[in-house]
Amino acid sequence: MIDFKLYHSVADLPETWDKLPVEDVFLKTPFLKALEGSSPTNISTYFLGVFSSERLVGITTIQRVEMYLDDVFRKTSNQFFKRCGKVLISKIVKGNALIIGNLMHTGQHGMYFNAEAITQDEFLNTISEGIDALTKTIRQTFDKKIRIIGFKDFFEDDPIHKSELFFRRQKLYKAQVQPNMIFTVRPDWKSPEDYINSFNKKYRRRYKTARKKSKGIQCRELGLDEVRVVSNELYQLYQNVSDNAGVNSFKLHSDHFYSLKFQLKERFKLFGYFIGDQLVGFYTLILNHDKLETYFLGYKQELQHQHQMYLNMLFDMAFFGIQHQYKEVVFARTAMEIKSSIGAKPYPMHIYLKHTNNVIANTVLKLVVKYANPVREWDERHPFS
Repeated sequence: MIDFKLYHSVADLPETWDKLPVEDVFLKTPFLKALEGSSPTNISTYFLGVFSSERLVGITTIQRVEMYLDDVFRKTSNQFFKRCGKVLISKIVKGNALIIGNLMHTGQHGMYFNAEAITQDEFLNTISEGIDALTKTIRQTFDKKIRIIGFKDFFEDDPIHKSELFFRRQKLYKAQVQPNMIFTVRPDWKSPEDYINSFNKKYRRRYKTARKKSKGIQCRELGLDEVRVVSNELYQLYQNVSDNAGVNSFKLHSDHFYSLKFQLKERFKLFGYFIGDQLVGFYTLILNHDKLETYFLGYKQELQHQHQMYLNMLFDMAFFGIQHQYKEVVFARTAMEIKSSIGAKPYPMHIYLKHTNNVIANTVLKLVVKYANPVREWDERHPFS
């Protein structure tokens, strides 16, 4: 018999949760504890266990996202689209959404099941039952209606696309979103020098220029106590970048970085950029088995152009991946062109989505998705010889 159980806290998860052979730190309890203790104010995470004959065979994270205009819209230069977008969001998206996965990070980090114990369709059907139960609980507890349900993010070769009948029956449509930019570490790169030497002349020159501009800035890793001391500064630097995103669906909790460092320990790396004693930028990494996941970053906007801070951060992240022999450095979506200039390649991704109000056609929701997360035209760079 296949059944499910919903959990509202990491503390309630069964002991067998972490014993499942899941090679994804985003589904393990240390990360989930960090997230639970420092989630954005508009995101609540629930956990679903799928059982076969009372044995845990699948797990899912489901995020309830409360969509507020101040969280969704940040600073933007296009006031016309901002006004139009606000009208559209308030009519269609404003309210509660249930997202199967982690809205705060690019990639499929929300589901796992044992394919020897349960089929994919059985797993998805059980998740659907869990979503229905959670929808009722939220309505009864908070008097809120779920407007949107979404499954995120899937590469084109993900087996989930074989369950087309399930998504059609659930009236979830497939939409393409911005690609995940992934940097593959070549076996012949034993050091950052090997990587830089594989550039063609144009991009080797570009690298040298960026490094010259970064002189005067010291980069060093921060430990737990240091992260706690500069927590407010980190958050301000993060906001500098986040607020310029134009459209976003959350703001991090001010203690998010400290919480992650506390729970993940050496699996979470935070590197600060200093001019003298002043913190002027930072980037974070999550060590996810053979993948190095780039996470949030921040910097002083007024120093970005002068020191090419973002480009230098990308190089430093790539260097870390090479030095520690990761197979991939996951640079996530956005800023595709500059990420491709250091060697990352785009991998298309899809989500499955629906509006729960049948009066609102999915075609209208597609327009909102396109506005909030457009698949932009961009020029891919090819830095290698």
